[in-house]
Amino acid sequence: MLQRTLLALALVVVAPVAAHAAPPMVSAADPRAAAAGVEMLKKGGTAADAAVAMMLALGVVEPAHSGIGGGGFMVYYDARTGKLSSYDAREAAPAAADPRWFFGDDGKAMPVRQAVPGGRSVGVPGELRLMETAHAEHGRLAWKALFGPATKLARDGWAITPRFNNFLTRMPATGFFNDWAKSYLYTPDGQAKPVGTVVKNPELAALYDAIAKRGPDYFYVGPPAQTLVATVNGAARNPSKMTTGDLASYQVRERPPVCGAYRGYRICGMGPPASGAITVLLILRQLERFDMAGLGKDSPVAWHLFAESSRLAYADRDAWIADPDYVQVPVEGLLASDYVARRSALISPDVTMASVTAGMPAGAPAFKAAEPQPEHGTSSLTAVDRWGNVAQVTVTIESVFGSGQSMHGLFLNNELTDFNLTPDKGGFLTANRVEGGKRPRSSMSPLIVFDPAGKVRLSIGAAGGSTIIAQVAKALIGVIDWKLTAQDAISMGLLYAPRPGGVAEKGTHIEAMLPALTALGERLSVAPLGLKANAIEWRDGGWAGAADPRSEGVSMTIDGAVIKPAAAALQKDRPSE
Repeated sequence: MLQRTLLALALVVVAPVAAHAAPPMVSAADPRAAAAGVEMLKKGGTAADAAVAMMLALGVVEPAHSGIGGGGFMVYYDARTGKLSSYDAREAAPAAADPRWFFGDDGKAMPVRQAVPGGRSVGVPGELRLMETAHAEHGRLAWKALFGPATKLARDGWAITPRFNNFLTRMPATGFFNDWAKSYLYTPDGQAKPVGTVVKNPELAALYDAIAKRGPDYFYVGPPAQTLVATVNGAARNPSKMTTGDLASYQVRERPPVCGAYRGYRICGMGPPASGAITVLLILRQLERFDMAGLGKDSPVAWHLFAESSRLAYADRDAWIADPDYVQVPVEGLLASDYVARRSALISPDVTMASVTAGMPAGAPAFKAAEPQPEHGTSSLTAVDRWGNVAQVTVTIESVFGSGQSMHGLFLNNELTDFNLTPDKGGFLTANRVEGGKRPRSSMSPLIVFDPAGKVRLSIGAAGGSTIIAQVAKALIGVIDWKLTAQDAISMGLLYAPRPGGVAEKGTHIEAMLPALTALGERLSVAPLGLKANAIEWRDGGWAGAADPRSEGVSMTIDGAVIKPAAAALQKDRPSE
């Protein structure tokens, strides 16, 4: 039933539509990754080729956030056929996992901070299989060619940036990292290596070389698989029960995209276990009855409405979305017009809801919501090639530096803490509980937006844990309702309200609205937010890139020109994404 529903939702973009013809472009969270993507485009590669090269490079220069020790999602638009594909490379729990996977000796669920370090939080990585699938189905260049820029960075060295140094300074080097990681990232006296220090990773370069020559199976069934299993099962803290069979059996799942309409635009993204597309669509569609354009970006009422819609959408996300191979996800019911209308009717422009609970969409099983877990170590990228093909990718190792476990020069994810560590609530099993082979729910929201004529208008994604959903929804309102450029929409401040209360982003126009928002019943704190988004949009007859000024991300054209956003009034130093 779910598969038929998702296919029906996606059919609108399957019919071929004439693609935009313009010079290609990339946008990524680090300029060195963007350069790797441009190199592939110059060689005649597709958006998929560029995306793989950027993913590999990010694994070198952003090891705190991504790498082949983690997983991700890709949404891909084939301009020739008009087909939209979405690939689920979310990390999977070992077959031995059960709902009490994160219970301690006292018979209770561990606190998240206790569950993250060590081996048990590590899911079977999927990012390399995602690269393999994208290249096989959409690539043009030789597999080995995609590894060139990243391998060179790992072997010859890369300079530590201010942002990366900031992460190192805040991390507990003792007790979290092994000896290799400490020597790689810190000075002998335990201090974070200074900005500008060139660090080399010959182990990762050698691993990349081997995978480039032998293919991804080398990682999943060769010696690295044995090393990975030994690492997580032999961890000093929270040892796992992963097997080499868990790695050998891992597969990327092609999921039918989830699509929905907002003011004549068609917005498409990943289906479950990704919650991003559904939740973004709920936020937007619940707001469609309000004149967001007339209110404008400087209206406290507009941001109050955004916060209220967010709370309702996040409540439904937490209650109903999980791995569809294990639980019944009521996608059709959540996006049904009558259900959206009922939820929207709870929103008032004058007052704030006293409480927020999940709704009861058609097809909902007997689940209860549980508190979502934090998710921070993530990166985003997008590419458009000369043929108009579009790749939008979000990759992650979960928390900053994942589980802290490393092998062969890469860090391993702690993705399994995205499950509900307590499997039941109020006498009901939660949808997102741990089960063997299951993939945890994710906030990642890689989206491709089509204009009313059916052409690609925008490709966008973000990093920042559960803020990802709010970041992307905010940017889409900025582009569609407030007619902002993608760059300006991404740069706008954020009101993040996944539940009662919320956060007004410090140093932005949202903070300045606090008195007016308080008068509407909002009870907000003020804090910096770890935001990081990237986009490419079609504007004024060509592609225009966008990157978050809060990050070190850039857009880059085919001739290598770097488009670096101005920091504007936003703070430069942010918490971890």
